[in-house]
Formats: sequence, C-alpha cells, structure tokens
Amino acid sequence: MALVEETRIEDAAFRMSEATAGDYFALLKPRVMSLVVFTAFVGLVAAPVSINPLIAMIAILAIAIGAGASGALNMWYDADIDAVMTRTASRPVPSGRVSPGEALSFGLVLSALSVMTLGVLVNWLSAALLAFTIFFYAVIYTMWLKRWTPQNIVIGGAAGAFPPVIGWAAVTGSVSLESVILFLIIFLWTPPHFWALALFKAQDYGRAGIPMMPNVAGEASTRRQIFAYALILAPVGVLPWFLGYVSIGYGIVSAILGVGFVWYSWKVLMMPDSDRVMRPAKALFGYSLLYLFAIFAACLADSVVERALAMGGA
Repeated sequence: MALVEETRIEDAAFRMSEATAGDYFALLKPRVMSLVVFTAFVGLVAAPVSINPLIAMIAILAIAIGAGASGALNMWYDADIDAVMTRTASRPVPSGRVSPGEALSFGLVLSALSVMTLGVLVNWLSAALLAFTIFFYAVIYTMWLKRWTPQNIVIGGAAGAFPPVIGWAAVTGSVSLESVILFLIIFLWTPPHFWALALFKAQDYGRAGIPMMPNVAGEASTRRQIFAYALILAPVGVLPWFLGYVSIGYGIVSAILGVGFVWYSWKVLMMPDSDRVMRPAKALFGYSLLYLFAIFAACLADSVVERALAMGGA
C-alpha cells in the first residue's frame, strides 16, 4: 500500500514538472488580460493630469498582473466545470497540465504582488480598487454568483468594469464622474456580450450546470434582455461627449457604434427559432468585441489629441 502511495506522489511530482511557461501564461487568461490592460490604459491617459511615464508603466503592469491573478484563481476554482465544457476543457487545470494547487498558489502570489506593487509605488486608492476587483471576480463572481443566479454576468460584470477606474485613480488618486462613466460603459456592455455567447453555447453551460440566462429564462427572454441592454448602452456610450469630457469626434464615433450595437441586438431579437446555428448571436458577440475596443480607442485618441493640442498651445 505504501508503495502505491509513493508511486502516486512520484506521478504527481512528474505531472507538476510537465507544466510549461505557456501553461502558466494561459492561466492568466491573456485575451481577457489584454482587454483589461487596454481599458485601464485608457482610464490612465484620459485622466486630466499627467503622470510620470515610469509610474504609468508600473501601474499598467500591476493591473495586468492583477488581472492575470484573477484569471488563475478563476481557473483553479472552475476546473470541475471547465472540464465538461468544450470551450474550456483544454485549459491548463482541467487538462491536467497544471495542478489545482499550483494554479491557486500562482493566483494568490500574483494577487499580493500586484496589489502591493501598485500601493507602494503608485498610490493606495488604486491598489485598494485592484484588490477589491480581484476579490470580486475570484470570490463574489466565480465562487458565488456564477453557479447560483442567471444574473451572474450582470452583477459579476462589475469586476471587468473597474480597470479604467483603477487607471484613473492611479493618476489622480481619486474617482470622478468621468471614470464612473467608463465603468458604466463596460458594465452595461457585459450582459449582452456574454448572453450572446450563451445563446450559442447554451448546451455547454447546461452540461456544466451554470445558470446562464438562456438555460434558465429561455432564449426568447434572453434576446429581449439583450436588446434592452443595447438600448441603454448606446446613449451611455455617448455620455462622455454629452457631458463635455471629450470632443465631437468621439461623440460621432460612439453614436455610430451604439447604433450598430442596437442593430445587431435587434437582429438577435428577431432571430427565428428555427435558426439553430445562432448566426445573429454569433454576429453580435463578434461586434460587441469590436464595439468595446473601438469606443475606448476613440476615447484614447481624443485624449491624446487634446493633450497634443494643449502642449502645442503652450
């Protein structure tokens, strides 16, 4: 019996050694991290005061590490449901390339490192917001909301909406209405984005026992809610211009993008029940990614041009 147990320990040690740098990088959810870094960077640049470039780089790096830590903790806890979903079965933990203990340790170490770095080298308000974001995503969303309520994405979306606020706070040491509006854009974008995905991945979520909206309320109700969120998101996306924070250029771009979001959501609403391929839902999912990137890129461009003009005038 002791020999069997010893063999198991040796096998476990061998499996741990199989993990590569690429496996640990995958734990960070790099695609999600890239979006977090970009929106945080926009919040940092859009802030009305300047920041030392080195401090700015440290802030963005710390936010990126914090986002990666959240991803690692999420993959650690969700390994059981990831294993039964085709979209996530190849992730490092369910595939066995990284052990659950390694993923947990990795996530906790990166969490502490990112928060302390941001606090000591930038400011403690941004560090506190980053710590809260990691906690909200890893504990409130992953461990509680995701498996408990079809409103998981609605409430949990706050975690993904904080990065521009953290970037803003890293520069100003405060939170203002401008950063809150950037938060609201991502917060309102999250439900229709993920519900579009859930429409054509409903079987996956069903097998995993995750109460996504289509599995609980049905496809028709989900499509109506997607359209309702689109109607709210479109004008909120224009708010920075309406309130005078950005130029008319941003206002035009955001208005066009908002009309596009409503149009794609309308096509989902009108999607025939016979369309089992879910083409409109897939189209909305793709467009929603473009929308968020483009609207924050427009905000970034507007801020850069405004600073350049101010420096030229000086």
